[in-house]
Amino acid sequence: MAKKHKNYPTEFKEYVSKLIVHDGRKQVDVCNELKIPYDTLHKWVSSYRKKQQDAEKAKQDQLLTASEYKELFEAERLKRLEIEEENVILKKAMHIFTQEKK
Repeated sequence: MAKKHKNYPTEFKEYVSKLIVHDGRKQVDVCNELKIPYDTLHKWVSSYRKKQQDAEKAKQDQLLTASEYKELFEAERLKRLEIEEENVILKKAMHIFTQEKK
């Protein structure tokens, strides 16, 4: 008797793989819940992890020039200054609103 192969959508494969990789679910439990063969699920998860590793490697392979690094550094510095300024304003406002009325 020949086995019937079921085709699953790519989105479903990715979703199930994320359940295991990111949510920490056990492959055996997911197999039993969704009635998916263990070997099939194992292939999906391996493929998903490989895609993640490739994406991470590609991201690390992008080298920044000195000017690009300087721009990123300056943008982060400006964001930090804005946040610090907002914190000072919020502290002053909190102090004003928490003072007892005389």
